[in-house]
Amino acid sequence: MASAELDTPISRLRPRTRLQERLVLAIFVGGVAGALLRTGLEQAFPASGHGWPWATFSVNILGAALLGYFATRLQERLPPSTFRHPFLGTGLCGALTTFSTLQIEAITLCRNGDAVLGAGYLVTSVLVGLVGAQVATVLVRRGPAR
Repeated sequence: MASAELDTPISRLRPRTRLQERLVLAIFVGGVAGALLRTGLEQAFPASGHGWPWATFSVNILGAALLGYFATRLQERLPPSTFRHPFLGTGLCGALTTFSTLQIEAITLCRNGDAVLGAGYLVTSVLVGLVGAQVATVLVRRGPAR
């Protein structure tokens, strides 16, 4: 950090604006919804470490497809909005999807002697997620314009 930054009195720092607070709130509320949905699915269908982790796979594919849908719809089909994208994209989809759990489950499968399944799970998750996002994008673009 530069010394000038350290000398800046706290009172001179930019205060948060009402808009910033509302953006943070939109991300927070979307994140809570996404995390609760993912947690519910993970608890209903826990991974055993010895088979395909369906809950994580499902939420990641759903999240990728939703992100493709929301991003395309919000940017190309709906009037501009300050809060929809942070709520749906960053909050909901960001908390719904979980790349870290995907990695842990793939590593667990490999350590449990299912290296082929672990690698297949990792590759399939990424590829099907990309396909899901692309299909959602194409479907939004085929619909009627604004």
